[in-house]
Amino acid sequence: MIKFKISPPLTNTQLNDLFSSAWPSHTERDFEPILSRSLAHIAAFDGEKLVGFVNIAWDGGVHGFILDTTVHGDYQRQGIGIMLLEAAAEVAKEHQLEWLHVDFEPEHESFYRKAGFEPTGAGLLRL
Repeated sequence: MIKFKISPPLTNTQLNDLFSSAWPSHTERDFEPILSRSLAHIAAFDGEKLVGFVNIAWDGGVHGFILDTTVHGDYQRQGIGIMLLEAAAEVAKEHQLEWLHVDFEPEHESFYRKAGFEPTGAGLLRL
């Protein structure tokens, strides 16, 4: 049974293993600076194994930003990603955010639409 936890302590090893299983181009990184600046993160566990993650960054005001939605390769297409986003939306509401933004590649549009995200016009500058 998958259990969801709000902002549990996570190690770089756990997160890098998860990201490597889901994103073939992932390179190991230090997640501490990211998590220390986040409003919250949601983690999904199968027993002790981290199988899903989403990060909620924010502007310190009313805007939150979904980042790094990831589900372990062996656990994809079981609804875990949608549940992570639903939990993130609840956490955002509890913190009185008014907007929850997400950017995604076109191939992920149906996934985010299922989670309730509406399409918007936005700009992006690759640095």
